[in-house]
Amino acid sequence: MAKLLIIDDERAIRSTLREILEYENYDVEDIDNGIDGLEMIKKGNFDLVLCDIKMNKMDGMEVLEQAQIIKPDLPFIMISGHGTVETAIEASKKGAFDFISKPPDLNRLLITVRNGLDRGNLVTETKVLKRKASKTREILGESESISKIKETIERVAPTEARVLITGANGSGKELVARWLHEKSNRADSPLIEVNCAAIPSELIESELFGHEKGSFTSAVKQRIGKFELANGGTLFLDEIGDMSLSAQAKVLRALQEHKISRVGGEKEIEVNVRVLAATNKDLLKEIEDGNFRMDLYHRLNVINIHVPHLTERTDDIPVIAQNFLENICSDYGMPVKKINDGGMAALQALPWTGNVRELHNMIERLIILSDKVITENDVRAFANPGGGTNIGAATSAQIAGAGGSSLAFSFDSFNNFQDYKDHAEREFIKFKLEKNNWNVSKTADEIDIQRSHLYSKIEKFGLKRAE
Repeated sequence: MAKLLIIDDERAIRSTLREILEYENYDVEDIDNGIDGLEMIKKGNFDLVLCDIKMNKMDGMEVLEQAQIIKPDLPFIMISGHGTVETAIEASKKGAFDFISKPPDLNRLLITVRNGLDRGNLVTETKVLKRKASKTREILGESESISKIKETIERVAPTEARVLITGANGSGKELVARWLHEKSNRADSPLIEVNCAAIPSELIESELFGHEKGSFTSAVKQRIGKFELANGGTLFLDEIGDMSLSAQAKVLRALQEHKISRVGGEKEIEVNVRVLAATNKDLLKEIEDGNFRMDLYHRLNVINIHVPHLTERTDDIPVIAQNFLENICSDYGMPVKKINDGGMAALQALPWTGNVRELHNMIERLIILSDKVITENDVRAFANPGGGTNIGAATSAQIAGAGGSSLAFSFDSFNNFQDYKDHAEREFIKFKLEKNNWNVSKTADEIDIQRSHLYSKIEKFGLKRAE
C-alpha cells in the first residue's frame, strides 16, 4: 500500500483529499504546515507528497526545495488555489512531478497521484538495476568501525582527495572504493579497476599507461592504458603494494603533473583522474625495506580508510549473513533459509581468516548442504576449525561435527560436481541418522523429506546402523 503525505494549512482541503485517497486504499497522513511536514518526510517512508504552495510558516516552494535535498527521488505534487502557468513552470523547475489547482478535479487528482507513484517506482527500480549492474553492494553493519567508514565516505567522496584504503584480504576494500566513486561527482564517469598483484611487473606500465605499436616485441598495435580509460572518472589501484618501483615512479608523475606517456611514446597526454588505492600490506614497512616509494605513499595517503577484520566486528555478522542468505537463495530461486541462534553464535566464533569474502562462501555452502534451518551443528560440520572455512585445500581436510560425526575428504578425490554432492549428501544423512539414534521417521521430519525418500537414500548410499 502506497503511503502519501498531504501538507496543507486548510483543514477542509486536507480532509477532502484524505477521504478521497483513503477510499482508493492509499495510506494517508496529513499535516498543516511545511516545517512539520519536512520532519515527517525525514522520519517517514512516504511514496508521494501533495503540498500546498501558499502556506503559513513555510512556503510550499521552500518545502519542495528542502525535500529535494533530503529525498531527491520523492515525487511532489504541488497544489494551489491561485494556479498560473508561471507557478506551474516554477514548481516543475524546482523538481515537482506535477501541479494541480484547487479545488482539485477528482479524476485528474487520482491520475496524477497514480502517475507520480509509477514514476517513483521506476526511479527506485532503475537505481536497483544500476546497483546490480555495477556490482556495488551495501556496506553492511552498524558497528562503530563501519559507521565511521560510512561517515568518512560521505565526507570524502564528493571531494577530489586521494584515498588509501587498508585492510586484510576479503575485508571489503574494493567495496569502499566503489562507494567512494558512486557518491562522488565523477559517478557518471567510469570507475576503472587495476589489480596490481595480478599483473606481471614487466607489463604493469603498459597496463596503466598504454603503449605504442612496436614499442616492444608483442606490441602489435597501439593500446590505451587504464589512466586514459579512467579519464574524467576514478582509477582504483588495488594491491598497490605489489607495484614495481619503476611503475611507482610513473604513477607519482601522473599524480603530480596530471600527464602520462604511453610506453614507447613521446607525446604527453593530459589526464583528469581521481586515484584511489588499496593494500593489505604495511606500506611503511615496505618503504623501510625499499619496496615502496615514500613520496608516492604521501601522495596517495591524503585520506586513510582502514577496513577492520571481520573478527573485530562480530556484531555485524548476523546482518551480513542474513543479507547473503537472502541474495544467494534469490539467485538460486529457492526459499530463504534461516540460521538459528546457535548457528549464528557458531558463525561469530569462527576465525574468518578470509573475512567477509569467506563468510559469503560459507553461507553459500550452508545453503547448499543444510536443511531449511541452519544450526550450530551445520556450521561445525562445514567449517574447518584449523584455519577458517576453506575446505578446498589440496590436502585432505577434516571438518569436525557434533556427536563425533566428521566429513573428511580432498576435493581432488572427486571427478565431478555430482560425485561431490553425493558424498556430501551421504555424510549429511548419516550424521542426522546417528544424531537421532537411527530413528528414520524423526530424521525424515527433521530434514524435511518423506520417509520413503529417506529409505531410498539409505539404500542408495549403503548406509547401515553401527553394531
